[in-house]
Amino acid sequence: MKYLRLSIVLTAAAAAITLSLGAAPAVAAGSVPTRATVGAVFVLTNDVAHNSVITYNRAPDGSLTRTGTVGTGGSGAIVDGAVVDPLASQGALTLDRPHRLLFAVNGGSDTVTVFGVDGSSLTRRQVLPTHGDLPVSVSVVGDLAYVLNARGGGSITGYRIVAGRVVPLPGSTRSLELTPNDKPEFLQSPSQVAITPDQRAVVVATKTHGTLLSYPLDRSGRPAAAPVTTASGAVPFALSFDRGGHLLVVDATGLASSYRVAGDGRLTELSSVGPTGQAAACWSVVVRGTLYAANAGSNSISAFTERHGRLRLSDATAAHTDGGPIDLAASRDGRYVFQLSGADGTVETLRVGHGGSLTSLGSVGTGLGSAVGHPLEGIAAS
Repeated sequence: MKYLRLSIVLTAAAAAITLSLGAAPAVAAGSVPTRATVGAVFVLTNDVAHNSVITYNRAPDGSLTRTGTVGTGGSGAIVDGAVVDPLASQGALTLDRPHRLLFAVNGGSDTVTVFGVDGSSLTRRQVLPTHGDLPVSVSVVGDLAYVLNARGGGSITGYRIVAGRVVPLPGSTRSLELTPNDKPEFLQSPSQVAITPDQRAVVVATKTHGTLLSYPLDRSGRPAAAPVTTASGAVPFALSFDRGGHLLVVDATGLASSYRVAGDGRLTELSSVGPTGQAAACWSVVVRGTLYAANAGSNSISAFTERHGRLRLSDATAAHTDGGPIDLAASRDGRYVFQLSGADGTVETLRVGHGGSLTSLGSVGTGLGSAVGHPLEGIAAS
């Protein structure tokens, strides 16, 4: 029953957001003054016909100016039952800052696109098969990358970055072997893949299967034949890591947990806090010792303070946001958090203040979003 209630809450809340914001005007991208550029923000359109990435320049004050749209060479997809979050995942768009590469999933064509990055300018370099059905998430650490495929029981597949090129890693594909349950697809499909900072394991969040799957990696980056399975809450959704390499998990019910990851893939829980009282906590980002979680059903962001791998709820409503926040990214200097609204299709800039406080600095529009019948998902920032 708890999954049924959660499904109803997620779907009803998202639908309500869509209806209430349908007539709300979005701030035009061109209305933001052009200033010196210090970074960029990227948004994945997830267009089911012609998937693309929208690009923005970021000024020192956090304001964004739209600079263009670049096709991925693939097609997007929509998971059954999803409303404001079409892929029901985190990590659909992943920026590899050291290699200046951007990875974008093409859920409808079962591929991942690799772009070269120069400021906010993108050059499409490769479109690679993911060896599975419905890629929804990408993780990159060092020279190693992994993609999560969400359908057909789920699977992961790996790649190596060699001299600026992404090369498939032979023998790295593993089936998650998740058995179907009675929940809608957007609740039962796995949500994210994450490589540990030390590259010793790959972790997958399975949502209503209620587990974290951790695959130990050998020296070549290939995963073990079978994962270590750890029970984790009701709907583990978003994965991130703190500076100490601890795994931080946000559960859609509003819980946040932290784990120590051993070299053999075993997870040891260090803390579990919440719930926040907010609805559909499904996306996260870590900035300066604070874990932020976006709540799509409550139009808010919650903040958890992290210290030595242990979490504490510091503010259940650190920010009120545009409708249906479905993904978060942070600037490399940690001064700004960017929130992608799945309902009204805006990118909102929030300034990070003392103690992890957040202040909204306004939004720019994408022209998309579920309010106009085109949900989008995936954000990354430099």
